[in-house]
Amino acid sequence: MERTTKITVAKAVVVLGAIPLLLWAYEYGPNPGYCGVPKENGTCTAAGCHTGTTNDPANKGSVVINFPGGLTYTPGVTQHLTVTVSDPAATQTAWGFQLTPRLAGDTTSVAGTMIPTDQNTQLMCSPANFAIFETTCMSGGDTGTSVKCDLHQAVPACPATFGNQTLSLQYLEHSYTGYRTTQGPGSGTYNFDWTPPASNVGNITFYVAGNAGLGGPPTQNGDHIYATNYTLTPAAAGAPPSVTNAISASGFGAFTSVAPGSYIEVYGSNLAPPSDTRTWLTSDFTGNNAPTSLDGTKVTVGGVSAYVSFISPTQVNAQVPSGVGTGSQPVVVTVGGTPSAPFSINVNTLEPGLLALSPQFLISGKQYVVAQHSDGTFVLAKGAIAGYTSSPAAVGETIIIYGVGFGPSKDFSNQAIPFGQIVTASNALVNQVQMQVGGQPASLSYQGLAPTLVGAYQFNLAVPSGVSGDQLLTFTQSGTKSTQTMYLAVQ
Repeated sequence: MERTTKITVAKAVVVLGAIPLLLWAYEYGPNPGYCGVPKENGTCTAAGCHTGTTNDPANKGSVVINFPGGLTYTPGVTQHLTVTVSDPAATQTAWGFQLTPRLAGDTTSVAGTMIPTDQNTQLMCSPANFAIFETTCMSGGDTGTSVKCDLHQAVPACPATFGNQTLSLQYLEHSYTGYRTTQGPGSGTYNFDWTPPASNVGNITFYVAGNAGLGGPPTQNGDHIYATNYTLTPAAAGAPPSVTNAISASGFGAFTSVAPGSYIEVYGSNLAPPSDTRTWLTSDFTGNNAPTSLDGTKVTVGGVSAYVSFISPTQVNAQVPSGVGTGSQPVVVTVGGTPSAPFSINVNTLEPGLLALSPQFLISGKQYVVAQHSDGTFVLAKGAIAGYTSSPAAVGETIIIYGVGFGPSKDFSNQAIPFGQIVTASNALVNQVQMQVGGQPASLSYQGLAPTLVGAYQFNLAVPSGVSGDQLLTFTQSGTKSTQTMYLAVQ
């Protein structure tokens, strides 16, 4: 993963904001124009900067792009794409790639925009003559290396021009950070966002080349180069999204009312692009902030953008944001700019529920709360769920239970913990909860939003004395007793 001419004067050149051709080592990403676009530079083997033959049948690997909506696109609707370079040879443990989307009818025109979603990828920006090029990446992507990304932005994009050159071509490729972090046997995977043009431009072709490189110091010899292309067609105009029902998270009570900070399940049709079913990924987050859109699907509650955690054509899950008024509020799902008709749901200040999965934790007609010992095993009778380790809780033991909808929390500096963010600090509920096991008060050593999670509350409960066997677990918040019927196994 290196070309013959190494970076020997890069530090002097980079201050000019552009790097001349042939001064870019492949571990930092290839030069522009090496992913098989017609009338460009072919691939790295075709151009002679890597030895061997592209797609040599003796090599058994591949480069693959995963399109969540299949080989179609909806104008203006962002897709989260993954690129995987794989090779079964034990010698190949370093991975890199380059790709570009082009209009099928004019391969000199880039189709849409690509945005790195983490530090493992970068944009390569170039004029059509490849005389210069410039890179952009996520903030901190390659800082500290001998070659850096020139535009450290939260949402990097190619500038229109540099000097008197028009940077009309764009390529998405691995960064030096990505080269380092994906090393290992089998395969390397990269993620990024692509937004097609806002209007129907006909078919779009993705050209992609992947490098399955040798481990150890970068070298131009012994690498396996793969290349392919994909043609996407415009999706047929479908029916607008339609919402038929909305409830609080089914695993936490499935109530007909929700509260700010709780999770909502929205049901209907055309709620996401066809065949697009996924949960949010780390790469969908901006820092600790959860996404308000996944692949063009957005949700508002009371006119306020919710945090979208799961999408499919028939169901969307989202965290209700703060700032939503109480009472009947409209839920609207928007897909590719087309909104659904509003569906009304009742919003309360609090709508608490504990995790009690069904049918997994519905055993012999009893619904058990999902509780865990400190080692992560479940609090149930031994062998209650095949394949999972479980045992009853002991009197005096502290177990962990999760919930949603318990309202605001503050950290120990009395600062409110915002919704829609990964929780990074210990905190405490503003509206304290009282729990009972078998009618006996249970001490809670922690009750607040769960650190490292989004919108989930954690309760550390000490099992009270004087109870044994399957016991009802109940709780009260702000004077209101829970309507959930749940059991806890105690020995």
